[in-house]
Amino acid sequence: MTLPHRFVILRWMLAAVAGAVWACAFPSPGIAGLAWVAPGILLWATHTPGPDRGLCFRLGYVAGATHYLLSLSWLRHIPFPAGAYAGWFALSFFLALLPAAWVLMCWSFARRLGVAGAGADATSGLRGGNSLALPGQGLGETMAGSRWVTLNLWFLLCAVSWVALEMLVARLFGGFPWNLLGTSQHRMTPVIQIASATGVYGVSFLVVWFSTSLMTALVLLVRHPDRPGLWRRPLVFPALIVVAVTGGGTLGMVGDAPPARRLNVALVQPSIAQTMIFDADAGPQRFETLLRLTEQAVTTRPDLVLWPEASLPGGLSREQFERLVDVVKRAGVWMIFGADEPDEGDPATGVGPRSYNSAFLLNPQGEVVNSYRKQRLVMFGEYIPFGRWLPFLQRLAPIGDGFHPGPGPVTFGLPSLDVRTSVLICFEDNFPHQARQHVGPDTDFLVNITNDAWFGESAAQWQHHANASLRAVENGLPLVRCSNNGISGWIDRRGRMHSARISGNRDAYAAGFEVVSVPLGLPQLTFYHRFGDVFGWACVAAALLALGWQARRAH
Repeated sequence: MTLPHRFVILRWMLAAVAGAVWACAFPSPGIAGLAWVAPGILLWATHTPGPDRGLCFRLGYVAGATHYLLSLSWLRHIPFPAGAYAGWFALSFFLALLPAAWVLMCWSFARRLGVAGAGADATSGLRGGNSLALPGQGLGETMAGSRWVTLNLWFLLCAVSWVALEMLVARLFGGFPWNLLGTSQHRMTPVIQIASATGVYGVSFLVVWFSTSLMTALVLLVRHPDRPGLWRRPLVFPALIVVAVTGGGTLGMVGDAPPARRLNVALVQPSIAQTMIFDADAGPQRFETLLRLTEQAVTTRPDLVLWPEASLPGGLSREQFERLVDVVKRAGVWMIFGADEPDEGDPATGVGPRSYNSAFLLNPQGEVVNSYRKQRLVMFGEYIPFGRWLPFLQRLAPIGDGFHPGPGPVTFGLPSLDVRTSVLICFEDNFPHQARQHVGPDTDFLVNITNDAWFGESAAQWQHHANASLRAVENGLPLVRCSNNGISGWIDRRGRMHSARISGNRDAYAAGFEVVSVPLGLPQLTFYHRFGDVFGWACVAAALLALGWQARRAH
């Protein structure tokens, strides 16, 4: 193999390594510090010294595909092998377009600003063009000649572009805001407090801003070791902002007042395999497991009992419902549980029978006093897109007719406890803009009931729990999660996780119950809750203006 061809292979390998480093920032392994270097490595690995935008995009695509194939590998555990692998590859290869677009935008801005050279390098005449150049070739000279203001403007444009693309992925085709970059910092509690004003997008912005400045500093340090002051110049301002945000978050948590009162909530985690959930004949066994754990849980005298999503697919039989009501009435507790909700429709209006993935509220008298129908359905898990016109898609995920989306948020009032809550079902707690719609001025806490048994015992449960932690910070409210097989527990208003192991069991996926004490009556109504994605939309506007400016200058 000749040296030029080794350079080609090296470029593609480094792009894949950049994607792998990015993936490792999320559970598992969940090394949060890697997020602070991953965007910079991604930029360095995809840099092309000449104007070859196609190569830049392709390198970014390889990095993105590697990232998503690794971080979403839990999709392989869905108990429909054909659909699982098809969905895993399709989703990963689609989402890879976003980091590819990001690196293309960043290097286009860099060349327009003069931060990166726009001319072809010495190897551009060889077969393979700029792919024969080493990553970062020529960067040290152009960056060294750039002004401090120009460099920082480029860092900001990189961060703005990343947030704009995250805003897009959270909404495009229904949205999939899973593992947004800021979520990787869910354990860095002081840092994520900025999300109370900016949403998770502010954390992503901060990480990308610092990472691009760090990459620039390292390039200057390697290329110009004889000028020690040169590499510090691009790093100073972003580093000061990170320190200020971290310090502000720390000081904000120090001033937290003790809660006015607490609510004891029993979380029932049955750990029922997804294959059993699909088995209609296993319904009685599932119910007996849930009822047994509930009878044990109510002996601790909780105020509220939670069952996970889809606890009883197909709904409750009359006998099962009467037995559940008997337990609730004897214990005198409130209860929220998930089950299918059939609707006969209205022939007069032409609306046929439908089914909903719902949450129900039982009062201590055993009466169903409210219900919420899930709004955001999981593609190929709860509905088949274009299933009416493309019936062969049913072979990938044989879920029947699926579910119909519900109309909107519902507040569950528990008047005897003077408590109000709202339920998010399944991955609805991944959507920042939806979660804030479930919070009213008198909401005490949020509830998420979910069934992550679809994905076996994998990183999916931990990633889901990490995503939920940012919703608590954004809205300034505790969030209680009850899952079929992990992770059940609660997250305080600062994003700290509590009781993630059922009954002290080291196996987070095991069956059991846990009674948690949730603080109520703390301040809420954050800036993000009041005004939503002001910061995110500002980044979208800034990115569009920058693209327009670049297009205008190009002509």
